[in-house]
Amino acid sequence: MVEYHLTTPVSEEEARKLRVSDRVYLSGVIYTARDMAHIRMMECLKKGEKLPFNLEGAAIFHAGPIVRKTNKKWKIIAIGPTASIRMEPFEADIIRYFHPRCIIGGVGGMGNKTLEALKNYGVVFLTAYGGCSALNVASIKETLGVYWLDLGMPEAVWVIKVKKLGPLIVSMDSYGQNLYGQIVEKAERILLKMLSEMTKSASS
Repeated sequence: MVEYHLTTPVSEEEARKLRVSDRVYLSGVIYTARDMAHIRMMECLKKGEKLPFNLEGAAIFHAGPIVRKTNKKWKIIAIGPTASIRMEPFEADIIRYFHPRCIIGGVGGMGNKTLEALKNYGVVFLTAYGGCSALNVASIKETLGVYWLDLGMPEAVWVIKVKKLGPLIVSMDSYGQNLYGQIVEKAERILLKMLSEMTKSASS
């Protein structure tokens, strides 16, 4: 396990240095995007329209923050990862056409379609710890803006400046390694061994 400190925009070279289980602290500008924001990005793509924000080398955070407006400025008061698998139908195309470099999400990771896109385009999936909203908020230096607020506060795209957001764990890398898959395989091996031992014990 290696610890990295990265600043957006992240290059493909930087992303391809990361391996499963590495620890990352991320600084710079990140974008939140959940289900509805992904759907709208795909609608823009189908219509041939440009996005109102630039995802080149960026980090997309699967999160729906709670935001308060005071003195005409937005302030995020709570933010944590949501279940990333909900974005599986869209993420590979988002990666292919808009070129983000880091996807940040919740426990469980994403599917094989996204994993293949990570390999093809030099992107990583980073797991943010659940239940660490206060730690995440502490890393936020400024809320720079918001897009598509008509989707609702948690579904809008929030543009956030962060410093040392993390620790984030590389759970899917650009070489096809999947930490969640490894855990499942290990659990299955243990289960099969237990079942085999139980069968032997029952037959003796």
